[in-house]
Amino acid sequence: MHRVRMRLFPLLLILTIAADMWEGGDARYGEHGEAAPRRRRCYDGSLPKRPKKRDDGGRGLCPKLYPRLSCCPSRSSAFRMLHRRDAMVLSSNSTDCTKLLEELQCARCSPHAQLLYHTASPGRAPRGQPHLPILCQDYCRRLYYTCRGHIPELFQADVDEFCQYYGTEGNGLCFPDFHRRRTRGPSSNYLDLTDDYEQKEDFNRKHKGSCYCALEVAGGLRQPVGAVHCGDGSQRLFILEKEGVVRILTPSKVLIRKPFLNIHKLVQAGTKGEDERGLLSLAFHPNYKKNGKLYVSYTTNQERWAMGPHDHILRVVEYTVNRKDPNQVDMRTQRVLMEVAELHRKHLGGQLHFGADGLLHIFLGDGLITLDDMEEMDGLSDFTGAVLRVDVNTDSCRDPYAIPKDNPYFNSTNQPPEIYAHGLHSPGRCAVDQHHVNRSLLIICTDSKGKNSSTGRILQINKGEDYEHVPPLFHLPPSRAAPVGGFIYRGCQSRRLYGSYVFGDRSGNLRILQKAWSGTWREKPLCLGGEHPCGRSLVGQVLGFGEDELGEVYILTSSKTVAHSQSGKLYKVMDPKRPAAPKECQRPVEAPELLAAACSRQCRNGVCTPTGRCCCLAGWEGPFCKAAKCEPTCQNGGICIEPNTCVCRSRYSGAHCEKDDYCVINVRDGIVDQIMDVTSYLLHLTSYIV
Repeated sequence: MHRVRMRLFPLLLILTIAADMWEGGDARYGEHGEAAPRRRRCYDGSLPKRPKKRDDGGRGLCPKLYPRLSCCPSRSSAFRMLHRRDAMVLSSNSTDCTKLLEELQCARCSPHAQLLYHTASPGRAPRGQPHLPILCQDYCRRLYYTCRGHIPELFQADVDEFCQYYGTEGNGLCFPDFHRRRTRGPSSNYLDLTDDYEQKEDFNRKHKGSCYCALEVAGGLRQPVGAVHCGDGSQRLFILEKEGVVRILTPSKVLIRKPFLNIHKLVQAGTKGEDERGLLSLAFHPNYKKNGKLYVSYTTNQERWAMGPHDHILRVVEYTVNRKDPNQVDMRTQRVLMEVAELHRKHLGGQLHFGADGLLHIFLGDGLITLDDMEEMDGLSDFTGAVLRVDVNTDSCRDPYAIPKDNPYFNSTNQPPEIYAHGLHSPGRCAVDQHHVNRSLLIICTDSKGKNSSTGRILQINKGEDYEHVPPLFHLPPSRAAPVGGFIYRGCQSRRLYGSYVFGDRSGNLRILQKAWSGTWREKPLCLGGEHPCGRSLVGQVLGFGEDELGEVYILTSSKTVAHSQSGKLYKVMDPKRPAAPKECQRPVEAPELLAAACSRQCRNGVCTPTGRCCCLAGWEGPFCKAAKCEPTCQNGGICIEPNTCVCRSRYSGAHCEKDDYCVINVRDGIVDQIMDVTSYLLHLTSYIV
């Protein structure tokens, strides 16, 4: 037995020396030409150690992330490591961003800190930027979209360039490298990053597989702000671009090249991220299939409003689809419903919605207008911060809408009769539920709490309410990212999401609001899965939501704030537990039909009202506006064929046929000379008789 031990001793000695050589020596990456760094080394090259249990400094966040082996085993070492001269010094007033920054500080305490900070390419990080560890790709994008608005000096590039510098290039080690149980694929909105990391493990076990997918269905869009359908059975999706263009996405997911509506020359669109000006909303008439009416709201600064104390005006306009092409709007059919002057470029609102009663609802923000501003605006700001309700189904050619008699201020002398509710500040999209119980109207809006407030709220709009004093359905947590309202899901693909109000904010934090059997509303995060089984995760800032004819909800994003950038994308929210297109959800697609109403076919020199009356344009009159109108009227039997254009009979001339060419004489020195000879006169007389 003793001999066996003596034989094994040299082998053990060799293994000990080899291990010592492996762990010893200078471990700083790249100083002596090493091809690769050591496996577990601290930032300064020292070996990580087990945290001291007796040390009271273990109660911070970093010891919780690295409880077994850490480069900050004690309170003093943690302080030295986190306050080095070259350590990252970043701060934010955002709660979500601060959590991520605190985690990044703890990367110095990682037992793999040398691998995380010392990369193989020294010029990897951009000049002048903080020294960050190598970040996992999903974590890098989460950091970018959460902290971009709070630390602009760090995020000067777009998300792809930023994560190219700081993100991992493959499947190597990256931060966060602490132990955490993850769902299948990277989480796009990092719901597993909570304050209590022990509760995080329980959360992931409980909700594993409960995330939804964001399926990209269209790209190459320019600042898409909304997507709606027309309800004619064609299942077309109309995508609104901020600069004033509406594009059609066919049921086969093909973008028609020629725009459905192009008013970019009229629209005054903002170029900065916080500038809300541009094409705001689009709503189709409930009877669109027969009358072809659609309504658009946008900001402009033209014509008689070019001078004044305002910055722009918000205009609501009615258009009619082209009677020969269902994929084009007839620009000659424009009718202005209303115009509201505004001083500022935030809190605009402008969304349009039709209720189940066929009435048009217009949601306007307060425009940050003060009482002093209202005196200068000459009463035009009476609509600001209000929900308007009007009836566009009118036969009047002079007034484009009527006031519903059940409006709360119909007989009021202090408030405009169009107002349905007021007290809103910045309605960031509202949803009208068309399938509510007993067909009662349910309107839900996201809104801010005040003119300069960073907190938001969810409102249920009721007739006659003043929302300066009415409590909301739900209080949103403080955030510098503006809330973005969505839609109430009434689709068929996801049974779990049915009846939920889907909304979020511009940073991509998505939520749902559900009504319990008790009548109370409950809010919870909307988890979007990563690459498997959903494909690519959500990319870019959330600019708006959309809804198709089947009730499915869409998300519109853009990774750049420039209006001309074609980085916008359209995503469809889907449930990975269900088929993409269940058989019970499929509906036959109807081809878009041409307008068949009599007014649409015959009213060529006028504009049809939604009820079918032909309102003549200037210079036309009579049934269906077929008779031209000349002022003054044509004389001597002339015929008015175009506005103020007379066709004179032979012998007469002039703008209104007032001159008789055959009775014109020249009197000179008492001698009467006939201008035309007898032969010419007879020829003209013959043509006149004929």
